Amino acid sequence: MGEFSGKVAIVTGTSGIGRAIALYLAREGASVASLGIDSGANGEFEEIAVAAGLRIRVIHADVSAPASVRDAFAQVVADFGGIDIIVNSAAVHPYGNATNTPFETFMHCMAVNVGSIHLTAEHGVPEMRKRGGGVIINISSVQGFACQRGVSAYVASKGAIHALTRAMAIDFADDRIRVVSISPGSVRTPILELAARMFEGEDADVDAVFERFGEAHPLGRIGEPEEVASLAAFLASDKAAFITGSDHRIDGGLTAGIGVR
Repeated sequence: MGEFSGKVAIVTGTSGIGRAIALYLAREGASVASLGIDSGANGEFEEIAVAAGLRIRVIHADVSAPASVRDAFAQVVADFGGIDIIVNSAAVHPYGNATNTPFETFMHCMAVNVGSIHLTAEHGVPEMRKRGGGVIINISSVQGFACQRGVSAYVASKGAIHALTRAMAIDFADDRIRVVSISPGSVRTPILELAARMFEGEDADVDAVFERFGEAHPLGRIGEPEEVASLAAFLASDKAAFITGSDHRIDGGLTAGIGVR
């Protein structure tokens, strides 16, 4: 018996932070459905879940496509009986500014990073109402507050997540559905590894690059997916019963200071 025994959770994203959160919830007794579009990540995660004996169902889904989300949620309800927790972690991270990012790329980023939250709420909130409430956790980023150069689409999507979280928290409070967001700094994920290889070359020593990235954080290192998962589990639990509409930074102090040299 764990903290989330009897609960049903849907987590989008089958690698990085999404995977870590799904594993944490399942280890604490939840029945978890993990939604992802990357067949390689899906298969790898399914093997991990089976080997660990965890109640995790990996579902191939495009979280930016209405029909795909509808079908995935219907499958979860049929298999597990309802929905108590939704964690929106799936994301894409294009690079470029407003003049060299194709509009199609910008819109795809918004559809995956923000539109998916709308879609999971559309199909998940009615099921949560049937169970007397629930929790929705949206994974944003510190880049929703302060940003680097050349990531305009990603930044726009992460800022939108903060605003959408507040709106959903107000809209669904009467249903006893809490909605919060988490804004990590640099975390050891495939997206961060992609950034390391993009700027340092395919043969880059990723660990060395991560160490340099970590130097920008007052705590002197990057974060681990399991640390974000621990925060998400707290926010999904009854310990956080009076928390809604808020963002929770887990960034090693990155946004606490200013970059004056």
